[in-house]
Amino acid sequence: MIAETDTAPLIARALVKLGHLVARFVTSLPPTPPTVADEVWAADQMLPSERRLWVRMDNRDRRHSAAVARRFVARRPDATRAETAGALLHDVGKIECRLGTFQRVLATLVGPVTPRFREYHDHEAIGAQLAAAGGSDAATVELIAGHGPAYPDLRASDHA
Repeated sequence: MIAETDTAPLIARALVKLGHLVARFVTSLPPTPPTVADEVWAADQMLPSERRLWVRMDNRDRRHSAAVARRFVARRPDATRAETAGALLHDVGKIECRLGTFQRVLATLVGPVTPRFREYHDHEAIGAQLAAAGGSDAATVELIAGHGPAYPDLRASDHA
């Protein structure tokens, strides 16, 4: 039998995740592009091939990635250019699934039950392949893939 106090950490983690998902949903609704300052800052962090990938992301994803990357750099002030590019491109694989906001919510809730939902759930591997094919540094590819020493800081920045 599980004591009532044993479930408290599980409930707390579930509420934090739910809060993150709700906040991400609400901020993904407006189609406005990133600020000019964020666009310029992001461009300075990426190789030309990475910039070409980044601009393929929709406005919502670019706005999100700039915010995550800025939190990442604040959390990790010694981040390299390659790591910062990885933070900016951490969701670039989502361009392949071609899902809108509401479809992404559904994919999150039901899992990888269709090919496009599977691509959404595999966005880290897909993004890492896209970056590697474009000549990104190994550190950038590793971070996009969800690995490496900087990944815990990226994950915390993405879930802040």
